[in-house]
Amino acid sequence: MGKLRLLTIAVLFCTNWLLAACTGASSNSAPKAVEAYLKALVAEDLNQMISVSCADWEAQAKIEYDSFAAVKLTLEGLQCEETGKDDPFTLVACQGSIIANYGAEDLQIDIADRPFQVIQEGGTWRMCGYSQ
Repeated sequence: MGKLRLLTIAVLFCTNWLLAACTGASSNSAPKAVEAYLKALVAEDLNQMISVSCADWEAQAKIEYDSFAAVKLTLEGLQCEETGKDDPFTLVACQGSIIANYGAEDLQIDIADRPFQVIQEGGTWRMCGYSQ
């Protein structure tokens, strides 16, 4: 009986740890929200893109998703960091590239060309567009 109880406690602990890791991984900071958005874009996961987007950006997330639907994407060298504020947004700059493969041709899109706007909604950091 003691071993069964110990095993049950261990399973519950691992389950809780995994749930906490999964729910917090994508949006525990402004840079992580952008990283989650870009990874979802490359993985062609529209639901995840919308999940990490602010309410005002959801329609644009769908447009971005659709614009890359016919190509194979990969992400290289992704690193994001908070760079400042532009109320109500937190600004995030990223390094790295999205590689769009059009069959025989690759197009490299430099992520550093677009600073990201991130905002907290409901206590969660969410990608909310690009800064001018």
